[in-house]
Amino acid sequence: MNSIIQMDSGVHAESMQCNFFDLYDRDSFKQPARTTWIDGWKVEYMAIARPETMHMTPMVIIGGAFQNFNSYKYCVEQLFAAGPIILIDLPSMGANQQITNVDSGLSAGTLELEDLAGMLGTWLDMVGMQKVAVLGMSLGSVVASCLAHQRPELVERMILMGVMQKTRKSWRMLLEESLYLMNEQRMEEFGQAVILYLVNHAKMDVTRMSPTAKRLFFRQMAEFAGTELERYDINCNRLLRLTDVPVPECDVLVACGQYDSFTLPHENANFALQCPNMQFAMIANADHVPQLQRRKETMNLFATYLRGESIQNLDGILPMSREQMAQIDRRGEERIEVQQPFTQLTHRHSDLTLKVEIADLNYFGLLLNLQDSAAAELAMQYPRDLALHLQDEAGEFKIECLIFESSGSQLRALFKHGSFEVAERLLNFVKWQKAQNHMQKAV
Repeated sequence: MNSIIQMDSGVHAESMQCNFFDLYDRDSFKQPARTTWIDGWKVEYMAIARPETMHMTPMVIIGGAFQNFNSYKYCVEQLFAAGPIILIDLPSMGANQQITNVDSGLSAGTLELEDLAGMLGTWLDMVGMQKVAVLGMSLGSVVASCLAHQRPELVERMILMGVMQKTRKSWRMLLEESLYLMNEQRMEEFGQAVILYLVNHAKMDVTRMSPTAKRLFFRQMAEFAGTELERYDINCNRLLRLTDVPVPECDVLVACGQYDSFTLPHENANFALQCPNMQFAMIANADHVPQLQRRKETMNLFATYLRGESIQNLDGILPMSREQMAQIDRRGEERIEVQQPFTQLTHRHSDLTLKVEIADLNYFGLLLNLQDSAAAELAMQYPRDLALHLQDEAGEFKIECLIFESSGSQLRALFKHGSFEVAERLLNFVKWQKAQNHMQKAV
């Protein structure tokens, strides 16, 4: 249904709400999205409710870059206890395929995240929403924060999940690497890399993300073509241009997975600490996608908060005080020493070889000692082209690195994760090293 909706200010807000929302049933997610056009841009949405909570403050859900409405099919039922729900996809986000303005021909890439927030505010005015709660996840958390900053009178309360105030260099390098792989059409590697960056592979034994969910997620990314590739490029570059996320003044719940390795728990907590009216909680045994791994606990947390009830004693939820938040370890995984630290870095396109000593490492990255500062400076000229050689019981294997920092003769690097097979081998290598270290300490 295409609609540009303008409401008569004399109509009672509650009756407007009843007319706007569709009653939810098992076939709601089979219906096509409703649309509104704003100056040549298309906004796609679903507006669904249950009669008993129709009168409550509506919740607007802004998902990540590629979460479509079906992603929430099994989430919304718990959330209806807190009010009606609006699922919204702004241009080039979610399942909204629009990448060109139909009037001006402008690329959606010209729309910054602040512009998308402004469009959302305009749309809420058009459909007559005077007060909303907003749930922003991952990329959507930035749009949500910008909306609260631009239109504080609209936002009653807010949930942000997977948010950081400023982006770190190593995080930007991961996004840039995924763009390199995509632009080089290394799509199998690209698909695996995106999954391995978003999902904490080192904690899959506790997050219990099913192999089927992981495989479907991978296939979605690896089979990107045409518009999907353009939208990934647009959304990645929006994030890479991001310098600062505004802090909401409204009541806000900041949440994250306990083992989020993409937007780290301490980054989520640091954002929350800037908010004057905030609560903070981690979802136990989850990473960047708690809605997939701990759906029941995550949705119960959200609904409880939106109803204004205490989140202190919920199953699977780890609420934290300001003091506890300030003490969250910046590093998600402990660094360990390796039994045979001397090895080499090799260049993927030339015969350049550098001798190195591994000072410490974990599944995500490492600290290296080189022969001298000149060798470190040489390595820094190839921040994405050098591979570390490692040895396990099956023989030698290597994993490419993203070098993001140097100090004297030392380098800090992330491991490039573009292969499930190499990732699993590295994970086993790290576990074996830990076991050896524990055995030596026990002797």
